[in-house]
Amino acid sequence: MDDEEQPPGAVEPGPLAGFTVGVTAARRADELGALLQRRGAAVLHAPALRIVPLADDGELLAATKEIIDQVPDVVVATTAIGFRGWVEAADGWGLGEQLLGGLRGAELLARGPKVKGAIRAAGLTEEWSPSSESLAEVLDRLLEEGVAGRRVAVQLHGEPLPGFVESLRAGGAEVVPVPVYRWMPPEDITPLDRLLDATVSRSLDALTFTSAPAAASLLSRATTRGLLEELLSALAHDVLPACVGPVTAIPLQAQGVDTIQPERFRLGPLVQLLCQELPNRSRALPIAGHRVEIRGHAVLVDGALKPVPPAGMSLLRALSRRPGWVVARADLLRALPGAGRDEHAVETAMARLRTALGAPKLIQTVVKRGYRLALDPATDAKYADA
Repeated sequence: MDDEEQPPGAVEPGPLAGFTVGVTAARRADELGALLQRRGAAVLHAPALRIVPLADDGELLAATKEIIDQVPDVVVATTAIGFRGWVEAADGWGLGEQLLGGLRGAELLARGPKVKGAIRAAGLTEEWSPSSESLAEVLDRLLEEGVAGRRVAVQLHGEPLPGFVESLRAGGAEVVPVPVYRWMPPEDITPLDRLLDATVSRSLDALTFTSAPAAASLLSRATTRGLLEELLSALAHDVLPACVGPVTAIPLQAQGVDTIQPERFRLGPLVQLLCQELPNRSRALPIAGHRVEIRGHAVLVDGALKPVPPAGMSLLRALSRRPGWVVARADLLRALPGAGRDEHAVETAMARLRTALGAPKLIQTVVKRGYRLALDPATDAKYADA
């Protein structure tokens, strides 16, 4: 069959078909999962944290009254959901109009476009907003203007932002923290442990992060379980860490993990980036007249998706490391997870693999020696010293 030819009525697999992607998001997880599944990915979701609103929290009420009673010089809004939650909580206390009136009298800075939209939806206008969505840029602007003797209210986004707040205080500002909500560990930690185990075992092809606290939470859980080094190794070599933006990536970068990030810090561009990166990382080989692309949990044979059991994928990866070379049964047995010492397990898994691929001649049996991928003769020389 020609590489481009598809059977009548066949649906071309999506760019993420055959890949498994982990989702750590608490908010908008359904939206991200749907975008990934629409492009063919299998999705494993486990919220790395939960958001606890503080609408009934005395700390937020006290901060709101303080801002109404003594309007600050500057108000920094850091997240859209947090700013909206603050205004809604104030409305619930009967202080909504008073809060908005106070905010109109302050220099209102928005961390990025989404926060800017929330500010304008509340009938306010921001003084300035960086295009980068970087709090560091907001901090630079404030320090350049000078904050000595100025009162600066900072809407926190789940973390105390010690570097940001301390820098303002060191510059002479009086800082009023506004804790709109807090990030907390998930109530049920089991899904997160399952996601962590899948990452460490390389059952995932990519792991997505949409907030810095989610990344920090996963790292913290790995540390608690004694799996931090294994997690960092997986993210460095086998599981692609994908962050929605540079702020999200900070906890991972602090551990030496390189991440990919879209140019536009949104879910859609994040998924599009994965659609480019993951297929580029998979291996395509010309075998027995077919084009075979080995992905995370499936194989594309001439563009048709062939789901393969985990044992079969282990065998196929072992064979593909030295395409065209004979791999001994003993070596293949070691590649099988939990196979023990019985080489009959290799024969059983190999039979299921051939059935799953739908093209038995892709893998040749070499009597008394083992198995090999039937690499096309024209390419044998290319891989002879692989």
